[in-house]
Amino acid sequence: MPPEFSDLFLELADCHAVFLPADPARTGRIAFWFPGCTELPELPGTDGGTVEELTVVTAELRTALVPVLVLPLPAALPLLTRARAAAGAGPTPAGGAPAFWGAAVLLALHLAARGLLLPGLSPAGHDAWRLGPLEAADVQAVRDLAAAMPPGAHCVPLPGPGPLRLPDPEALVRAFLDAVADTLPRSPAAALAAGSAAFAGPAPRRIDSPAVRAWAAEVSAGHDAGVRISLRVELTDVPEGASPEAVADLSAAGFRAVLQVHGLGDPAVVADAADVWAGRGAAARSFPPRARLDALLALRRAALVWPPLEPLLSSAVPDAVELTDEEVVELLGPAARELAADGVPVHWPRGLVQDLDARAVLGGPEEEPGTPDRRDDRAPAPGVPAPPAAFTWWFTLGDQQLGRAELDRLAEAGRPLVRLRDRWVLLDPAELHRARRRQDHKLPAAPALAAALTGTAEVDGEQVPVLATGALERLRAAVADPAAPGAAPVPQPAALAATLRDYQLRGLDWLARMTALGLGGCLADDMGLGKTVTVIALHLHRARQPATAGPTLVVCPASLMGNWQREIERFAPGTPVRRFHGPARSLADPAPDGFVLTTYGTMRLDAPRLAAVPWGLVVADEAQHVKNPRSGTAKALRTLPAPARVALTGTPVENSLSDLWAVLDWTTPGLLGRLGAFRTRYARAAEGGDPAAAARLAALVRPFLLRRRKSDPGIAPELPPKTETDHPVALTKEQIGLYEAVVREALAEIAGARGPARRGLVLKLLTSLKQICNHPAQYLGQADAEPAAGPERSGKLELLDELLGTILAEGGAVLVFTQYVAMARLIREHLTARGIPSQLLHGGTPVAAREELVDRFQSGEVPVFLLSLKAAGTGLNLTRAGHVIHYDRWWNPAVEAQATDRAYRIGQTQPVQVHRLIAEGTVEDRIARLLERKQALSEAVLAAEGEGALTELTDTELAELVELRGGAR
Repeated sequence: MPPEFSDLFLELADCHAVFLPADPARTGRIAFWFPGCTELPELPGTDGGTVEELTVVTAELRTALVPVLVLPLPAALPLLTRARAAAGAGPTPAGGAPAFWGAAVLLALHLAARGLLLPGLSPAGHDAWRLGPLEAADVQAVRDLAAAMPPGAHCVPLPGPGPLRLPDPEALVRAFLDAVADTLPRSPAAALAAGSAAFAGPAPRRIDSPAVRAWAAEVSAGHDAGVRISLRVELTDVPEGASPEAVADLSAAGFRAVLQVHGLGDPAVVADAADVWAGRGAAARSFPPRARLDALLALRRAALVWPPLEPLLSSAVPDAVELTDEEVVELLGPAARELAADGVPVHWPRGLVQDLDARAVLGGPEEEPGTPDRRDDRAPAPGVPAPPAAFTWWFTLGDQQLGRAELDRLAEAGRPLVRLRDRWVLLDPAELHRARRRQDHKLPAAPALAAALTGTAEVDGEQVPVLATGALERLRAAVADPAAPGAAPVPQPAALAATLRDYQLRGLDWLARMTALGLGGCLADDMGLGKTVTVIALHLHRARQPATAGPTLVVCPASLMGNWQREIERFAPGTPVRRFHGPARSLADPAPDGFVLTTYGTMRLDAPRLAAVPWGLVVADEAQHVKNPRSGTAKALRTLPAPARVALTGTPVENSLSDLWAVLDWTTPGLLGRLGAFRTRYARAAEGGDPAAAARLAALVRPFLLRRRKSDPGIAPELPPKTETDHPVALTKEQIGLYEAVVREALAEIAGARGPARRGLVLKLLTSLKQICNHPAQYLGQADAEPAAGPERSGKLELLDELLGTILAEGGAVLVFTQYVAMARLIREHLTARGIPSQLLHGGTPVAAREELVDRFQSGEVPVFLLSLKAAGTGLNLTRAGHVIHYDRWWNPAVEAQATDRAYRIGQTQPVQVHRLIAEGTVEDRIARLLERKQALSEAVLAAEGEGALTELTDTELAELVELRGGAR
């Protein structure tokens, strides 16, 4: 549903919505009408809808002929769900008829997601999917929803002669649910399930094929009559009335499975198949004769899942089947799961079945501390207990703990029915053998700590509960709560020439304790909160203790080396600091209490030389630079040995949770497991909205990542306010012509491309459109032309002139960010022609020149600082600026936020105004909306894919994204 109509519709709170059933169900429609309207308003974006006249029953119980907008179901569903979302969640829908039908859509999706879809034939003989089989709770949910139906949702009277009749709410809701269900599976994949093209296409299709009719009848067997079947396992040769666990000798007992028939609408209606066939007692009253045939059809399906049920199909009365020990074992394991998935549960004698529970015990006794994992070439700090490499198991049966000898005897019994501690229990022998193998399972140190933190470990592909004890439990407690009672906080080093704020002291204490334990950590505070001074304090603290003293290596982007040197000289005067950078770089005799600064590029080239130095601490600043663990830079960084590793980044999750893995797997190798397993267990589930996966990940990550935001209470109360404003800008006629021509030509070329070639064309299109939105001269490559940067050619440049005129008239200073160096140069030429002093910093600016540019701006010599977003969006302290202008939008809101933080950081005393220039009606406008939603995900540590995700849009979605909509002047 196009956003224009959706947004307008949501403002019309008095709108009514009525479902109009049809045959087949998927051709049903939704009619929208507005009480009191004799003529519908102009509603843009309603493709596929028609304006008709419909007889309705008004609130005064009179019939009236009103104009309605009728939409096909696929077009109406997104609109209804938006209405439901706008009305808010709750046990009953609020917000009128549209919100009510939106709640019905959500119920239909929930039922369909559980696989409750059945094929069948409509009354007119068309192919149709419907929801089923519904359990008692599902039926009640439908009834509850129908009871909340507002009058405006069923105000169209039923056709036919006689008195006026309105549709029954429950029947109308069931028809709507089936209509949604009939719409969902219409895809080529449905043809694979049905064995033909029937039930796959959206167009109505009459089913005349006997084979297809038989297939639909068989799949739906038992559901139309409202019955299902189950199996009740019984012990044979047991004295009548005696409980199995009370009988002393069951060594010769046998098993049989009794077929039971259930009523779907009422779970209390159940009878043995023998009683249903004989028509005895309550079974005669509860089940009609048709139930026998439906039960047989359901039994036929169950026999396909589990062949031992086949003899029941040839019996005159399908009452029970005798089971072998092997078949009992199957029913204890995979057969029961397969039958349950097919809707046939298995019931066992009460008090007989017991679950064998295994729990890993990690830590071991004090005298056996275990062996640390040496994969990362680091040893734990002296005196700190290392995590054990092996663990033992506790096995319990019910509430009783089993010993190894008992486990061996149970496994050797050879039967699923065994005697244990004066009672009979049923056990799966395969589960017993698996339990015995686990006795010797080993777990490396980092995974052992991860298991202790999360309370679970993966063994043989299965998650098992874990209990930490001994040294590992003490380590877990120390990591999970560094500020535990009785632990003295780490004081500020006397050599630090600064007064740390409270949150910085807490950061120092956390880093000192984590590194003392031989573990790493990621300080992920917002930009501008003083991560640099906190690490300098950590170095001074560690330098005072012989066990942790040693030189500190800082690896950072080239643009930050000068800032690091100035900060060290300012806050740790007298501490040796040198740069390992440039052609004459040297590592000879590094001071044991000093700093060495290097860049990621130099580190990659000289990793062997750096690895030969016994560093006391290695720091990776702007650690998102190594978010790709397969890059040469990331691999080189991992070769540098050190007893402690600290990562600094304001964006631990820049694009996806894999970024977080890359950072923490360097600081504490092995903690999060291998990248593939991390994506499977945590990232995909958490990004998909699984709260349990997100909770497990938080429990594991929280001790190793410290993140504070400027907006957190008490963190930076002295920061002035920040105002963010989006400025929509109209395109000039020249921009419109270029934009439309590029869209038209590019979409035609993209339509015939596939794979990587198509993705490249999409990126090229998006880049071209953004350049046109910036200035035609940038797209046309006219940087050398004299009038190239004229404001009359670009709405953005004209607005920039207006903003700069106001800012400079007030004596202010401004940062102007753009992702394109060519555009920054055009702006510089334009400002020079106007006599406005400016300077430009980009990726090709030498390190020394960068520092000079920063000093000139901070001293007030130049009021306008033009910056390349990627080259200057991190590390710089530019608090003289009271304004930040984003001339164009980056695909990731976190990157833009980092750029803004060059001005909005500790030390800023004036309010900061952020201006974002957005070309109205263009791809930039749509991207701005996407970034708002993405920012919300980023705050929840769930980031989208950025620009790359746009290359996966369909041709239709891409055309919708780049289409020019107004915005001209």
